[in-house]
Amino acid sequence: MNLSLFEKIGVIFRYIFSSFLSIEILIISLLLFAILIFNIKRNNRMVQIAAIGVYLGFILGILISYTSYVQTSFDSFVKEVMNYIYFPSTIVYFFIMVFVIGMMIYTIFSKKLTILKKVINYAIFSIMFFFFVSFLSLAAYNAYDLIDITKLYENDVILSIIQVSNLLLFIWLIFTGFYHLYHFYKKKFDKE
Repeated sequence: MNLSLFEKIGVIFRYIFSSFLSIEILIISLLLFAILIFNIKRNNRMVQIAAIGVYLGFILGILISYTSYVQTSFDSFVKEVMNYIYFPSTIVYFFIMVFVIGMMIYTIFSKKLTILKKVINYAIFSIMFFFFVSFLSLAAYNAYDLIDITKLYENDVILSIIQVSNLLLFIWLIFTGFYHLYHFYKKKFDKE
């Protein structure tokens, strides 16, 4: 599909005005957008809760209306996640490292994080960086093409490095999520 950006936008516009359902979805989306924009200054909780309810209602309606498609999609998603766990993509690994570098920069300049959280972040990021540089040096030393996944995964060290890096990132994300939830609720209960 070699379409230019303008041709892709044209395809989307033709879709929007091709059926009553797509026009209806567009109008409802624009109405919700307008209501939320007008509610920014008022900050009415009922409007916010109603908007969340409408979005969740649409998702629930799709889940109920297209149950077999949702099940198939969920199965495909789980299969892809499991496939990535056992055979990680080097492209995703590069994006993970860009994310890690971004989080490292945030940690360095953040005044909100405690010293303990900064130490944990620095430790995780240092280990991830070590794994990433090791991965690149092993691939370069063995003259592996980074796109040729079969060659990369024949090397147990490279595969282990990528899998352990992903596991470490997953554990760090879960820890960070619980850390932020703990501090959110701690501040909320301290105010009360």
